[in-house]
Formats: sequence, C-alpha cells, structure tokens
Amino acid sequence: MAGGRRARRGGEPGMSSRGEVAVVGAGLVGCLTACYLARRGYEVTLYERRPDPRQATPERGRSINLAISERGIDALRRIGLEEAVLKAALPMPGRMVHAPDGTLNFQPYSAGGQRAINSISRSELNRTLLEAALAMPGVRALFEHRLTGLDVDSGRMDFDTPTGPVTHGAPVVLGADGAYSAVRGRLQLLPGFDFSQDYLDYGYKELTIPARDGGFALDPGALHIWPRGKAMMIALPNPDSSFTCTLFWPKSGPGSFEELDTAERFEEFFAANYADARALMPDLAGDYAHNPIGHLVTVRAHPWQVRGTGAVVGLLGDAAHAIVPFYGQGANCGFEDCVELDRCLQETGDDFPEALARYGARRKEHADTIAELALANFVEMRDKVASRTFLLGKRVEHGLERLLPGRYTSRYELVSFSTVPYAEIQPRISRQRRAVAAGALGALAAVGLAASAIRALRRH
Repeated sequence: MAGGRRARRGGEPGMSSRGEVAVVGAGLVGCLTACYLARRGYEVTLYERRPDPRQATPERGRSINLAISERGIDALRRIGLEEAVLKAALPMPGRMVHAPDGTLNFQPYSAGGQRAINSISRSELNRTLLEAALAMPGVRALFEHRLTGLDVDSGRMDFDTPTGPVTHGAPVVLGADGAYSAVRGRLQLLPGFDFSQDYLDYGYKELTIPARDGGFALDPGALHIWPRGKAMMIALPNPDSSFTCTLFWPKSGPGSFEELDTAERFEEFFAANYADARALMPDLAGDYAHNPIGHLVTVRAHPWQVRGTGAVVGLLGDAAHAIVPFYGQGANCGFEDCVELDRCLQETGDDFPEALARYGARRKEHADTIAELALANFVEMRDKVASRTFLLGKRVEHGLERLLPGRYTSRYELVSFSTVPYAEIQPRISRQRRAVAAGALGALAAVGLAASAIRALRRH
C-alpha cells in the first residue's frame, strides 16, 4: 500500500480553504480527478478495491482498448498530460471494414482524412494517470480497499482490506468507482435519488491478433470492424504490434454466446463468419476458453451529488453515467467531468457543495445525450457501415464539409474531434441541414430564373 498518514474525519462541507478529498476509485477518472484537485492544492486520498495496477497483471479479457479523442485529449492537455499519454497511443484516422469475403473498405473519419482517434490500452492509460497523480504533492493511494459503508452526513467510509476492516473519513467524498459504483449504491438508498440501469442484450468477449513476423498483421492506422448484421467484431492496434479484438454478439438466439457454448461450435461459427481474422488468431481457442463474457450497461443517476450535515458526496465518470462503448466516448466523457468540476470549483471559490451542484446541473444533459448517441452508433457499426446507402451518405457529408468548411460539420466530427457539448450537437446538425436545404432551393430557384431569362432573350 502507498502512503502512511490516516485520513482526517468529519469537517464542514463548505470549503473556501483547501482541505482533504477522498476519491473512491483509482481508475481513469479517479486518477485524473486527483491530478486536477492536487493542482488546486487539495490533499487527495485515492481508495481502490483492486491491487496496485503498477504491480498486478490486468484482468484477462476485461481491458477493451480505448479510443481517446479530442475531448479526452483536451482534459489531458489542461493538466499537462497529453504528451505522456499519447506517446503510448496509436492514431486511427478511419475505420477499415472487413466484408465476409475478405474485401476491405477504408472509411476516413474526417473529410480531409487527417483527424484521428487514438487507440490506447486501458491498463496502460491507468498506470500513466496513477503515476502522474501520485507524483503530485498531497496525493496518496490505498489499494485493496473495498468500500463497504458510507455515512453521507459525516463522510465516514468503511473498507474491507486484506488486514481487516478499517475506517477513514473526509469532508468531501467523490465516487469514481465505475458502473457498479459502491458510492452510488449508498446514495441509491436515499430518498429522492433516481437510478436506472439498462443492459444491452449483447455481451462482449475479448480476443487477440498477435504480431506477425515482428509487425502488424493488419493495417495499424485504422479501427478494424467486421460488421455482420446483428453482430460485429472490432480490433484496435497496440504498440507491441498486436491487436485487441472485441466480439459483440447477442447473448441468446442464433449466432449468440448462448448458442455457441462450446469451443468447437464457437470456432466453426467464427471461421465461417470472420475467415480473414481467424487466419490471424493462433490462440483463438485459448481466448475463448479463458476470457469471460462481459456485459454492456447504460447507467443513469440523479442527482450526482448529495450534501450531508458534515460532508458532501459526488459522482463522476461511469459512477454517474456509464454508457456503452460504441462511440468511443466513455473515457472522453468522464475526462470532461474532471474539467467541468475544476471549472465549477474555480467559479465558486472552491465551495465544494456549490461546485458539485453546478457540475451536476451542467453535465447531466450531455451525459444523457452521449448515452443515446452511443446506443445509436452500435446499430450503425454492426448494420450500416457496409451498405452502399451509408457509404453514399458519408461521401455527400464529407463533400459538404469540404465545400462549406466551418459551416458544415458531421455529427461524428462534432462528437470525436471537437469539445462542442454533446447536447448541442443535434441542434447544430439540424441547423446545418436546414441551411444546406435552403441553399439548395435558392440555387435551384436561381437556375430557374436564369433559364427563364435566357428563353426571354432568345424570344426577343
């Protein structure tokens, strides 16, 4: 375990001077939150139920590579971590679509083909952020601390540890402990707290395409996707020349994890539907046997903060708004939470209860919006990216972006390559489409007037 001092107990929640903050969860959002708070002068203790990730082996089959894009990069840039993170990332300027017959079709994400999302290992990113947090004054981390109790009024926290139960406390407790948050679980017991979780009827399983002859077996400059109607697989590149692949299959029914419940059935079906990938996976049977089936959940909660008599508790990242991974925005959205909380602390003179209230009020609609966009993008990825209609629409969209730079921007670019708030994207798309339609009608009217004038001149 890191650190040796014991957390202070109690304290008033209105903190005009710097004090102590407990962050439950030393994952991506928890560590970045600690960086932002330490920069403001707070003492921060990270409590993590898992062992120290710098010393432990990542859970097999649970990593799902992340796609870090402009929103996440902006949050890292503000804290001086952009370079440290991106040196371990690989840019992907588009998706490579694999047809059942092995035909490849590259689809750039941006009109000019220059903008890219960045593939990075979740565990690698977590280590980088944890090391950055612990390098800052006033930050410590306690691992193998599983939260079992939380008193909202006092900020008292009970933990199970390998050496037995322990108690700590802080006037500010922030839950950044993921979709199955123990902090949120305590808040859910309070009157007036709304919570829902919706599971997608799909599971995921992680597979691997290893390096081939010391290099990449597929083009590393793309997110690879095998769309198969009601199912799909994606693959993201790693710096060691391997690819992390993720199957997204129905949980039940034809072609589902339930139906393909033996290694023989699985391999036969996989080889028939993902033939080009199968040839690159020597350990497919081992991945199938040892990697668990994960679940895909959307979490909605409100409010994201609760004020007790002597403490305040808040939620960030997946603890407040877990989403499915199909827009690559889970971590990016969580990192934006850190930026907004920091902004609200600045505006309120570090009055934590007021800052958390502002943060929740501002971020909720944007989190709800990206949750819906992520669900919709799943349908696009598995069903539409291989269709001629979809490809034609993308060509038209990119053509408009080139023709009207700065005035027409696609939804994907606004989500992935800008920091335009999520809830403002669809209204902007609607305005753009109305403007294009009006321009087209105006052009047609002008053509009609010109034709009439020419006919009149000819008659004259």
